Amino acid sequence: MFKHTQICLAAAIAIGLSGMSACSSEVQKTDKDSAPAMANQVKAYAKFVPERRDDFAWENDKVAFRVYGPAAPLAGHASGVDAWLKKVDYSIIDKWYDMHFSGQSYHEDRGEGYDPYHTGISRGVGGSAVWINETPYYAHNFTRYEIHENNADEVKFTLHYEFETPIGMVKEVKTVSLALGSRMYNVDSTFYLNNIPASLPIAIGVATHDEKADVYKNQQEGWIAAWEEIDNQGLGTAAVIAPSKISNIIHTPSEKKDESHIWLITQTSPEGKLNYKAGFAWEGDSEITTVEQWKEYLNSLED
Repeated sequence: MFKHTQICLAAAIAIGLSGMSACSSEVQKTDKDSAPAMANQVKAYAKFVPERRDDFAWENDKVAFRVYGPAAPLAGHASGVDAWLKKVDYSIIDKWYDMHFSGQSYHEDRGEGYDPYHTGISRGVGGSAVWINETPYYAHNFTRYEIHENNADEVKFTLHYEFETPIGMVKEVKTVSLALGSRMYNVDSTFYLNNIPASLPIAIGVATHDEKADVYKNQQEGWIAAWEEIDNQGLGTAAVIAPSKISNIIHTPSEKKDESHIWLITQTSPEGKLNYKAGFAWEGDSEITTVEQWKEYLNSLED
């Protein structure tokens, strides 16, 4: 069974404030470059979207991702990482959200790509969890964020998570970066147990979409992967870590929706530190079109 904890309830919705997102006072930011994006600009970019229930999205010229914030409904949402599939190298986050707000769904491909990837309560593309008695425990949403670098060759930001587990309150300070040209976002996290940096067992998950995806692993090279077809086009997802940090690789098929994964099991350092990468490749952008090419890409990555 999966366990997740909501930190911030959608209280603001109850008072009917148009355009306000739940617990927005608790989602704090520091953004050194929040200028409007130029049309069709190639860049690494991140954006907090309170209008869309506190989404946080980021992208580069290859890939785009989204995670849920405090205003996301408790049911059916968690802290897993969603994939937005791009066919173009220029920034699409602002445009696709603008389309959404004007009534045009970004779940439909209009030539630039789309979002057919289902995350739900899964870990999606490389979401993490504390691994206790063969069970993953994770947050419902991030509670606050800071953007450090934006609108340039690399985007860098920090998301803050906290959630209850059987061993106590866990906090994760998760710094994510994504450079132009890479399909993999980089994670540098510090985990705290009851406010003290701690060595914890961590599972990094790649969703298998109720076993519609085939799973692959290479412990010597330090990766797990999935390959599936969505709308008749291949999609490869993966998580990568230094091979010496892997304690186990586990595949957990489940009859419960969103609970099937392949997992990298690892341990944070005594100071609570953890580093890994995760990302995807999509046949629709015509660069990596087969699972063999996806595995070759993963094998070519440096630790």
